[in-house]
Amino acid sequence: MHSVKPELAPAPLGIRQLYVEPGVDSSGGKPACSRRRHYALMPRQGATRILLVAAMFVELIGTAQAQPSSHIRRVSEPPRLEDYVNGAPPGAAAITEFVQREPGDGVPASQRTAAYLSYDDDHLYAVFVCHDRQPDQVRARRTRREGFMGDDAVGIILDTFYDKRRAYIFLVNPLGIQLDGIAAEGQDDDYSFDTLWRSEGTLTPSGYVVWMAVPFKSLRFPSGAEQTWGVALGRIIPRANETSFWPPITRRVAGFIQQFATLEGLERISPGRNIQLIPYGAFAGARFLEPARTAYDSDVDGRVGLDAKFVAKDAFTVDMALNPDFSQVESDEPQVTINQRFEVFFPERRPFFIENATYFEAPIQLFFSRRIADPQFGGRITGKAGGWALGAIAVDDRAAGRRAAGESSASDGRAGIAVLRAQREFGEQSSVGLFLTSRDFAGSSSRVGSMDGRVKFGANWIVIGQAAFGRTSDPDAEDRSSGSALFASVSHDGRHFEYSASYEDIDPGFRAPLGFVRRVDIRQINQRFEYNWRPANGRVVSFGPNLIARTNWDHDGHLQDWLVSPDFSLELKGQTFVGIDHRQEMERFEGIEFRKHSTEIELRSEWLQWLSVNANYTWASEINFFPAEGITPFRGNARTAQASVTLRPLPPLRIDQTYLFSGLAVRDRVKERPEIGDGTEVFRNHILRSRVNYQFTRELSMRAIVDYAAVFPNATLVDLERRKDVTADVLFTYLLNPGTALYVGYTDRYESFDPLGAGTTVPVSAPFRSAGRQVFVKASYLFRF
Repeated sequence: MHSVKPELAPAPLGIRQLYVEPGVDSSGGKPACSRRRHYALMPRQGATRILLVAAMFVELIGTAQAQPSSHIRRVSEPPRLEDYVNGAPPGAAAITEFVQREPGDGVPASQRTAAYLSYDDDHLYAVFVCHDRQPDQVRARRTRREGFMGDDAVGIILDTFYDKRRAYIFLVNPLGIQLDGIAAEGQDDDYSFDTLWRSEGTLTPSGYVVWMAVPFKSLRFPSGAEQTWGVALGRIIPRANETSFWPPITRRVAGFIQQFATLEGLERISPGRNIQLIPYGAFAGARFLEPARTAYDSDVDGRVGLDAKFVAKDAFTVDMALNPDFSQVESDEPQVTINQRFEVFFPERRPFFIENATYFEAPIQLFFSRRIADPQFGGRITGKAGGWALGAIAVDDRAAGRRAAGESSASDGRAGIAVLRAQREFGEQSSVGLFLTSRDFAGSSSRVGSMDGRVKFGANWIVIGQAAFGRTSDPDAEDRSSGSALFASVSHDGRHFEYSASYEDIDPGFRAPLGFVRRVDIRQINQRFEYNWRPANGRVVSFGPNLIARTNWDHDGHLQDWLVSPDFSLELKGQTFVGIDHRQEMERFEGIEFRKHSTEIELRSEWLQWLSVNANYTWASEINFFPAEGITPFRGNARTAQASVTLRPLPPLRIDQTYLFSGLAVRDRVKERPEIGDGTEVFRNHILRSRVNYQFTRELSMRAIVDYAAVFPNATLVDLERRKDVTADVLFTYLLNPGTALYVGYTDRYESFDPLGAGTTVPVSAPFRSAGRQVFVKASYLFRF
């Protein structure tokens, strides 16, 4: 397809922005980034090198607010859900002062909520009694774990180190379905985090009641006889686009966790001995086409392994793995991969890497775990102590040897990989950090190191930056390269006005084999301005303009591209969003300067409980990046469209339909083919996904996917292969908790070709030829000591 795909080919917005710019997540899982956030060109995470005098200045102008505190009570017996259905038991102290963050910043919550906190030797308990004047409008669906986005929900967020930087998120829908994650200042919420806890929920005539029990073994916090934590309690009412918190958390201040209340009264608690062992076994039987012989072959594969977790000094987590569980049960979401100039990003899904992934983030992404395909041994340590946040990974990769053997008949081997991340935190949301990565294989090596920092000025301004240097060498090929990369940005976050500016400078010789760096040889400046009006009353939640500008030069001083993109957006209650975006830009490709433009219209809505829609259409001029042999790149008329519809006709049933289209036609005369007129088709690409989820019980679910993908190229104009593919994928899941699960799946793929023998095939009109099928069973069990 001419685009580069990772070896095993979304920033989710969390409780902080869950319904500010609603989106339809066709995967049925965790929150998806909205379009406007996707187009924001300034990353919100990372840091810059910071002088000591700047740190002192930050301390002087810090804007820490006096937040309320709560003294949690110790109980001899755990609270029970049924005790709160008809009113709280005697002596239970309620927290009721919930205040909106959206849509009315500082306005009392529209519905009454009473929250009750308590603890014993082993658990922290939270009970939410949620009243609703329209109880029949409460959205509560029976779904798999972490699949309830779009439902009403409540949650508790815990800053257990009281550092105002990272916090655990525990969310529950009205039926007790769980979602957990990690919030980190300057980064998107990370919902790949999974841990063991319990929850229950029930609908009532006046709303719903939720019960939560979080084991201290599932948390990391400093050792000590008395604990002081940060805490926030939240409630989400999607039909009103409402997110409310206790204590009040405003958008007028940049920073979320720093506004938490203080939780006091936790005494004589500890995670104690916390050892987790998760053995797993997987079996797969496959029949597949062998391309070299255009004949079918079969394979039976069994795999067993062990993932182990140890908690040291209550704060550090050590993960060890033997033949780690790197299988990917869920398929990637469909994306357009043809005629893409740069690599397409596919997010990580494998269990070994996803916990505490935020420890390894930086403005320039130097570590992208999907570069590691098949390890035999792996180890990782993450944690915090004394103002330091530390993360380290050591792992091998057997896939490197297999690739080398297949390409050059070299002997089998493996790559050695190491990653180190350390951050020193100071002031209010400020830090400096170190990042090192290393990869060695068959005499070749790669070393990348960086320093980064983040500093907050006043209530709303944040400066971040990073300086990196990389060196790679391959003695056999006498190939050596080195180069540096720089990133710096300043941003202002607020309820109405947002601004960001960034500068990125990456040398032509900079290489980061373990990272995700789409482009080198750039000196790029980005700016973004946004203003939102937020009416106090009515159906309109917010509206306003947004402007993005970008300019990029190479290191020889040649202008490579520029972009100016104004847009306007309107958000309505009922999770409805309408936006229009226009772009004027120039892009230089293979020495040719192309002027381009595009206009996009987008609509998203989840007004009805049973229906979600997400659609956008773009008409533009675009470059043919992969012209046929003998033809120089040329500009064409491009059309792209995306439509997603989600139906929920029954509480346990979810049906998703997703359609993606991209096409290109001749806009100007093709220099080498003057006889071809304007409007002649260059290519069409159709992607259709039909997905059905059915939740039999809270533990047992079925998911079925049918994917159709077709590429219709004009071979005289574009270097693409004509093809049609159909894939059917069925998965049954029995999930007791994040570590104990049974998966049974079947996959069958069909392609449009006929084998001729001797390694050749011919395309045919329909995808009736089986290219591969597989049945697999995977089981894992969590032992916790």
